Amino acid sequence: MQGTATLTPVAGRDAPDASLADLAAACKACADPLRLTVLRVLQNDSLAVSELCELLGIRQPALSHHLKVLARAGLVTSRREGTSIFYRRSDLLAPAGGGAVAAALLAELDARPLPPAIRRGLGALQRAREKNSRDFFRLNADKFREQQDLIASYEQYGDTVAKLLAEAPLPRRELALEIGPGDGRFLAHLAPRFARVVALDNAPEMLAASRATAAEGGLGNVDFILGDTGSPALAGIQADCIVINMVLHHTPDPARVLADAAAQLAAGGVIAVTDLCRHDQGWARENCGDLWLGFEPEQLTAWAADAGLGDLASSFLAQRNGFQVQVRLFGHATS
Repeated sequence: MQGTATLTPVAGRDAPDASLADLAAACKACADPLRLTVLRVLQNDSLAVSELCELLGIRQPALSHHLKVLARAGLVTSRREGTSIFYRRSDLLAPAGGGAVAAALLAELDARPLPPAIRRGLGALQRAREKNSRDFFRLNADKFREQQDLIASYEQYGDTVAKLLAEAPLPRRELALEIGPGDGRFLAHLAPRFARVVALDNAPEMLAASRATAAEGGLGNVDFILGDTGSPALAGIQADCIVINMVLHHTPDPARVLADAAAQLAAGGVIAVTDLCRHDQGWARENCGDLWLGFEPEQLTAWAADAGLGDLASSFLAQRNGFQVQVRLFGHATS
């Protein structure tokens, strides 16, 4: 007589697979057109819940539900600043949590244009942020050093940036571009080391302060341009060195600034970026004109990589007041 087959239990067969649960959560989070739109909008920006509601034409309770689903799946992160909560896309996607699937989906999303109405809304938001930043520096140009010293004074990072550039293996030292020179103190490091220096600022009052500092120091090889990194006056410029000191956290679109700088960088050149590491000191928005409360180092690296730049060197400087400054050196990525 034929015996009945006995199945031997497989150890742990009935135990839940955590990686599959995470993968299911990632798939569920992405299985909604509105949530996909949110991820698309947050590609290069950090937006408050109220800003997202206005852009998407949805009430806050409904949007908050979708944001919680995305956050549970690890696709977005949030931070509180005063009474507002800001969201941005996560920089790191854990492979066990469906990271490969999410990364492929995000790449597909980013290749698709946003609806015209949302593009117009984002443009209006960026213009409003730019105006607020310009207004802050217009009204506080005479207090620039006092405002800067509240977080990180020039003396706390200037020499580090200068040393990093002095040691950079530049094939040429013909042209240096400083984006947002502030009161112009770093021009004294650039002017003796490059044949020509261009100082670019979108605030007339700050550009005037830089010009006065250069004149006082006898820096005769510095040209001054009023505008931003998309200014036609920069057309054709290929700089051997580009300096962006404590500027990105004042700009509404740091990724675009880095992309513009990369396009203006000559072969073999370097971009020095000095900025704050991520912090939670919300008072810096009102008192110092900050649009961003610093950046995770991985976030700057990701934006640089999107612009075709690779990491060359990094230095991190702790401040007595609890802030941390990151000094980064980027160059064109090599294949």
